[in-house]
Amino acid sequence: MPDFVGAVDQGTTSTRFMVFDHGGNEVGRHQLEHEQILPQAGWVEHNPVEIWERTTSVIRTAMNQLNLSASDLAALGVTNQRETTVVWDRRTGRPYYNAIVWQDTRTDRIASALDRDERGKVIRQKAGLPPATYFSGGKIQWILENVDGVREAAEAGHAIFGNTDSWLLWNLTGGTDGGSHVTDVTNASRTMLMNLETLDWDDELLGFFNIPRAMLPEIRPSSDPNGYGEAAAHGPLRGAVPLTGDLGDQQAATVGQVCFAPGEAKNTYGTGNFLLLNTGTELVRSEHGLLTTVCYQFGEQAPVFALEGSIAVTGSAVQWLRDQLGIISGAAQSEALARQVEDNGGVYFVPAFSGLFAPYWRSDARGAIVGLSRYNTNAHLARATLESICYQSRDVAEAMEADSGVHLEVLKVDGGVTANSLCMQLQADILGVPVSRPVVAETTALGAAYAAGLAVGFWKNTDELRENWNESERWQPSWDEDRRAVGYAKWRKAVERTLDWVDVD
Repeated sequence: MPDFVGAVDQGTTSTRFMVFDHGGNEVGRHQLEHEQILPQAGWVEHNPVEIWERTTSVIRTAMNQLNLSASDLAALGVTNQRETTVVWDRRTGRPYYNAIVWQDTRTDRIASALDRDERGKVIRQKAGLPPATYFSGGKIQWILENVDGVREAAEAGHAIFGNTDSWLLWNLTGGTDGGSHVTDVTNASRTMLMNLETLDWDDELLGFFNIPRAMLPEIRPSSDPNGYGEAAAHGPLRGAVPLTGDLGDQQAATVGQVCFAPGEAKNTYGTGNFLLLNTGTELVRSEHGLLTTVCYQFGEQAPVFALEGSIAVTGSAVQWLRDQLGIISGAAQSEALARQVEDNGGVYFVPAFSGLFAPYWRSDARGAIVGLSRYNTNAHLARATLESICYQSRDVAEAMEADSGVHLEVLKVDGGVTANSLCMQLQADILGVPVSRPVVAETTALGAAYAAGLAVGFWKNTDELRENWNESERWQPSWDEDRRAVGYAKWRKAVERTLDWVDVD
């Protein structure tokens, strides 16, 4: 058995390739950003060809830096930004349109129309999701209705759809030369098109969006001993490696954080925040604005489900301070700037750039900074930005407890923002529970590697993965209950100020 497992982590702002050993330790990585295309307000796109080129480059560079060949990898896993929608021509490999990113709100009319009648109830019952701009179904419908020739190509079987996992797997396994058109249950559960009980595409749901079934990839387990195909010899690995792991990024992080028991939860801090609670093999339907989603499925085992709170803008709010306002030169500087003040000075920032996701699901909301006075400085805004990350996570945690009856005893955290110690301290203060970060903070890629490695016997079972998990740092709450309650009450007032800003037909 080779010594390593590889993982492609195709994210919202960048693509990385990481290599892990049997102990779950990072051996090496390479990462490249890709362009954020913003054609108009509320529209967010990526170039799928650029993403594939970046993927090719990061794999080759990392393998060369480590002096590894394809034969050194036991398996390869893929994890990806979910809901981001690609439609391409299976004959040429060319996308018909840019990838429409999960943050994009152009489908608000489609989502609103579904939510006004009985179709919304059916989607919630079958797919576990509210009709929202977030998910893939409306994005596919928009491309079919607005890009010339795609409807005809789809009816003829030429135009095919995938989230970015399917796009990469198809290209990695040969593309136009026999590439596998597949996805896994976690990604399929983010489309509004899959029935959670059958784990298959649902004809009634497809009919709501007028999507031909032939466009859709085959749904497979997240860890599949049969594999999705082999990496093509002429591809970036320059040799055949079995592709056996595929999970959406937040489910991959849950696996990487070894949250395998019901009641275990993790929060990933990236472009957005995503808090997932393992509910076991039981489908728990949310009454408080959360999503019911597939957490993972390993081989022939029963699928494991989760409740998820998805938050659109957290780490990207820090990027906004850097790129649009120019008050910091890099993400790390946000912590130093925020530490210049003892508190937020009465300022609350609700970064509803793409509306509000969980638990509100309000596409009519837009960002607001409230409570400003002449006393406030850029340091107060930086601190309010970090607090907004933590308050939005508390919104989700409160909904999760109401749905499941599970009170978090500790919050496992991962992702880029966890490098900001002030933000993690604020998270502990605002939630009132300890916050724990693992040694390997890039748990998204690690989870994809675990799924791939389990499928080929590189790791025997999940108990072996648990042994790999080690805590790096823990933050304890320091606020008293009064300060926590007052801060949260003001946050909720600030959220109210963002609502009803955009008129949605």
